[in-house]
Amino acid sequence: MALAIFDLDNTLLGGDSDHSWGEFLVEQQIVDAKEYKQANDRFYQHYLEGTLDIHEFLGFALRPLSQHSMERLNQLHDEFMRSRIEPMMLPKAMLLLQQHREAGDFLLIITATNRFVTAPIGERLGVDELLATDPEVINGRYTGEVSGTPCFQEGKVERLQQWLADNNHDLEGSYFYSDSCNDLPLLELVDNPVAVDADARLSAIAIERNWPLISLRDTA
Repeated sequence: MALAIFDLDNTLLGGDSDHSWGEFLVEQQIVDAKEYKQANDRFYQHYLEGTLDIHEFLGFALRPLSQHSMERLNQLHDEFMRSRIEPMMLPKAMLLLQQHREAGDFLLIITATNRFVTAPIGERLGVDELLATDPEVINGRYTGEVSGTPCFQEGKVERLQQWLADNNHDLEGSYFYSDSCNDLPLLELVDNPVAVDADARLSAIAIERNWPLISLRDTA
């Protein structure tokens, strides 16, 4: 059984669930529209540029979770899945997951986006396991703080290595699919790195290193 690892945002999804959740909060008037949108867009641009301060971003992104009950948050997420995530679903991504499933591989999503946002998406995609940035929960409420190592850049490698040790898996024959230069540390670790609808920096590196470049968005 090989490990088939997938980034989520802009890889398996035709968009970014983290940024879209921020837009959804603005749309639902959960946050200050102008201020929150400006910050959300700024952090997303930093992410695309590979310059994101993950702790600063998480302080921003997790704060709204601390201001509502789990029941209310789950109600919002149900609507978020319907209105925002379903339109991001990619038939070719579902086919790729199915191909690995039929090959007997273990399907693992590893994403910087927090678990509140991504756990229902992982379930929708039918993967075996999800590694995500974990928001802290105390007494049944989110605190607005992060728990443990954020699942971002080198943090993805750290979290994966701990998961491998805990679950008796290894990276022999492993795959990792990603669109982002932020994922270079993990792409360099697996046996089969694959660039998916990649950003400019990752595309150049993939060409230089003869990594496959694929698209899950084209209709051909």
